[in-house]
Amino acid sequence: MTSTATATGPERRAIADREANDRALDRYYRLHAKVYDLTRWSFLFGRRGVPGLLANGPSPRSIVEIGCGTGRVLAGLAGAFPQARLLGLDLSEDMLGVATGALARFGDRVSLRRAAYGGDAAPVETDAGPPDLMVFSYALSMFNPGWEDAIDRAASDLAPHGRIAVVDFHDTPWRWFARWMGVNHVRMEGHLLPRLRERFAEEQCTIRRAYGGLWRHVAFVGRRRGAVSGERRSSVDRTLIRGAAADPDALTPRRSRPRTGTPGRRRARGRRA
Repeated sequence: MTSTATATGPERRAIADREANDRALDRYYRLHAKVYDLTRWSFLFGRRGVPGLLANGPSPRSIVEIGCGTGRVLAGLAGAFPQARLLGLDLSEDMLGVATGALARFGDRVSLRRAAYGGDAAPVETDAGPPDLMVFSYALSMFNPGWEDAIDRAASDLAPHGRIAVVDFHDTPWRWFARWMGVNHVRMEGHLLPRLRERFAEEQCTIRRAYGGLWRHVAFVGRRRGAVSGERRSSVDRTLIRGAAADPDALTPRRSRPRTGTPGRRRARGRRA
């Protein structure tokens, strides 16, 4: 990674953009932290289903969530994997304050850290060592700029056998909605999935429509490439498009071919919806 001291002009501007974005995020969540979970249930689909996405693989012992927010996903993972040590990173002190109370029942198995992810920071790990699971829940679509770096860093930080789990916004065919989500620091252009498939060997991928196709959200699980001899991406298309379920947080991967969608325009800067 490039430090500010050795960066070129364009690199310094990119670093400045990330830092400005981080400050904007901190201000945004200072206002939203106390009501976050009360207001996001209606559109942050799939968060509650994250542990279920991992049910068929080995139980992780070291879990890191980037952009952990109020700790809702971390709590689900801590309950599903009682042998694991967990670490949550977030930029917002206010969100971490809420998470501290929500995660207190898990004792010292779960720790929290106020920090950005990427750049020149040291690799993340828990007391149990490098993570064999890294989670991004509605975070990557708000890393603008920085989403590519975060995905690449995750591929580097994971243990050799490690997996990544991502739930996030995917795309929208409506430009007005893309602009509105941009005001709320979210980019919805279908840009995350190609990078994830490039950096990780896909295990499952589910895409669903929300509210009749106003937007689509994605759930992706992949393994660090090279972790298993002969590992390759399956030629079977496992992408599903369906309407929002009665319980929109439930994610049950099925097989189907993806419908072509028209992504919205890039308008966002931020971290987590």
